[in-house]
Amino acid sequence: MFYWVVKAILGPFLHLVFRPWAEGVENVPREGPAILAGNHLSFADHFFGPLHLRRKVISLGKSDYFTGRGIKGFFSRLFFSGVGTVPIDRSGGKASEAALRTGLRILREGNVLGIYPEGTRSPDGRLYKGKTGVARLALESRAPVIPWAMVNTFEMMPPGHPVPKLGIRPGIRFGKPLDFSRYYGMEEDRLVLRAVTDEIMYALMELSGQEYVDKYAASARVEMERAARAAAAKN
Repeated sequence: MFYWVVKAILGPFLHLVFRPWAEGVENVPREGPAILAGNHLSFADHFFGPLHLRRKVISLGKSDYFTGRGIKGFFSRLFFSGVGTVPIDRSGGKASEAALRTGLRILREGNVLGIYPEGTRSPDGRLYKGKTGVARLALESRAPVIPWAMVNTFEMMPPGHPVPKLGIRPGIRFGKPLDFSRYYGMEEDRLVLRAVTDEIMYALMELSGQEYVDKYAASARVEMERAARAAAAKN
C-alpha cells in the first residue's frame, strides 16, 4: 500500500517537472512473474524506472539502506520501502545465495522483480559487464526477462550530484521479452549463465545506445578512484 501512496504523490510531480518518456511499456506483462533487467545509470533510476508501469516493481537493495540510525536512517528506510526495495545482504558467499532465494520467492508470488545486472551504478555512463545472478533467476524461475533501459538519467543526476538537473528529459525503453527456454535445466552451467547474461547486456546496449565495457562496474570505479588519487598526488 505504501508503494502506491508514494507513487500517487510523487508521480504527478515527476511528470510535471521532468516530463519523462517511455517506449515499449506494452512489453511488460500485465500479470504473472516477470524480470525487469536494467542498466543502472543513476540514483534517479529508482524514481523514473517504474514510473510508467501500472504494476508494482520490487527490487533487491543492500541491507545498509534499512539499518541506518537517526533521521537519515529513518528517511532512507522510508524511501526505499516506498520504491519497493527488499533488503538483502550483498556481502557475498552464502549471502548471495540468500539474495537469489529472495528473488525467486518474489517471482513465485507472481510479482515483477527489477534487477540491475551490473550490480552497481555506472561510474561514467557506460554499460558494464553483467553479473550472472540475473541468468540464474531467469532459468530457475522461468519468468520472462524484459530489458529495461534507462536513458539520460546519468546526465540528469550523475554521481556526486544529489539534486537532479532540470531541462534533461529522462526516458525508459522496455524491450521485447527475451526467450531463454533453450537453456532451461542448465542453470548450474557457468558457460550458459554467462551466455544468458551477455545476451541480456547486449539487448540493453542496443536499447540504451551506451558504449559497452567488458569489465565489472565496481572494478572500473576502483580503477578510476585510484587514477584520480594518483593524479592528485602528482599535483
